[in-house]
Amino acid sequence: MQKNNAKSYWNVKTMVFMALLVAMHLVLTRILVIDLGMYRISLGSVCTILAGLWLGPVAGGVCGLAADLIGCFMKGYAVNPLITVAAICWGVVPALFKPLYASKSRTAKTVGISLSVVLTSVLSTLIFTTAGLVLFMGANFYGIMPGRLVQFAVMTPIYCVLTCLMYFSPVTAMVAGTVAPAVMKNGTV
Repeated sequence: MQKNNAKSYWNVKTMVFMALLVAMHLVLTRILVIDLGMYRISLGSVCTILAGLWLGPVAGGVCGLAADLIGCFMKGYAVNPLITVAAICWGVVPALFKPLYASKSRTAKTVGISLSVVLTSVLSTLIFTTAGLVLFMGANFYGIMPGRLVQFAVMTPIYCVLTCLMYFSPVTAMVAGTVAPAVMKNGTV
């Protein structure tokens, strides 16, 4: 879906998919969530990762930014700049690694996606979000880091599996525009 022409990059289809992925992220992160104070167990980051993989790093970053800002206003939180950077990373970093495995086999793509998700999880979960909680929320680093490590160890494999399942599904071909529209019985679309 990435185009060299700037006019066609931000077309209506791209914007609709971005809005859909932001909405899904909000539902998975703000509504269908296990909120344990300094720890949050949710699957919303998968939507932002897919936005980056499907639509490019800029679109992924915009989706992460929009989802974080709207989510803060939905829940009544103040915007934490480091956690916002973490949300942007979820959309940007995996998309930046995509050219390294794009023309490879399915196994290589799976490994590439998984490695990029693990790297992003280290940056987002363990570094930026933890720093945001410590610096802006006043959390004790040594008090929250064991729980953050458990959250990282549990959620990262889940993110990898769900991202790969969605990336290798027919939805990817639909978003990329490589699927022909369905033809009705009389031959019209």
